[in-house]
Amino acid sequence: MRIARFSIDGNVAFGAVEGEGTGDSAGLVLDIIKGIPYADFELSGTKVPLSKVRLLPPVLPNKVVGYARNYRDHAAELGNEVPPVPFAFLKPTTSVIGSGDAIEYPAFSNDVSYEAELAVVIGRMCREVPRERVKDVIFGYTCANDVTARDTQKTEKQWARAKGFDTSCPLGPWVETELDPADLTIQCTVNGEQRQLGRTSEMVTSIEDLIVNITEAMTLLPGDVILTGTPAGVGPLHVGDEIAVTIEGIGTLTNRVIKRG
Repeated sequence: MRIARFSIDGNVAFGAVEGEGTGDSAGLVLDIIKGIPYADFELSGTKVPLSKVRLLPPVLPNKVVGYARNYRDHAAELGNEVPPVPFAFLKPTTSVIGSGDAIEYPAFSNDVSYEAELAVVIGRMCREVPRERVKDVIFGYTCANDVTARDTQKTEKQWARAKGFDTSCPLGPWVETELDPADLTIQCTVNGEQRQLGRTSEMVTSIEDLIVNITEAMTLLPGDVILTGTPAGVGPLHVGDEIAVTIEGIGTLTNRVIKRG
């Protein structure tokens, strides 16, 4: 099931996406959900066309945990080694935007990059999750763009500003709850030109082991997001660019870059 979060007439709701499509509104409708999707819920039967609503970030995470250099080719293209253990970082909730929202180019950087990623959405509070129970804590999967101020990342030992600036974490367009993430195509285009093309099977550390790794250290809450790394092909963004992240079985996340302020 595809579950979207949206606003209509000043109200925010979740809905089940019905119809065929990867992220545009043509032919898609939303069946409004009673309650919240992390618990047992019912479909209301009240349906609205996707074209009549504004898509919001599909979840409002308490935290976004990113993993760096989880694809060998991406690590190599930036001159880095694959870390011996998973390398985690955090992005704040204020970095999260939805499909169709603008990425604001930060004034402190002259080299901002796109990074197409599969994002895992957590469905229940969990800590110290054993590998065999990881699937029990996953709500679903969505597309992500781990937008990065590359020059700032190189000059500052901590990545808080480089990866945590406002609008640096587009998520969407919705969460797919029924998906095998083991071998999906990840693609990124900029202004219609393909820049990244990879598969989730190329991950160095699996989704199961990433969740085991982070829950050894901290509690995850419903709606928290895990970014699983990006394949090779990252590159610069410029004001006016349109970036589209498409993941097989999920859909397409689209954002445009604007000048901040």
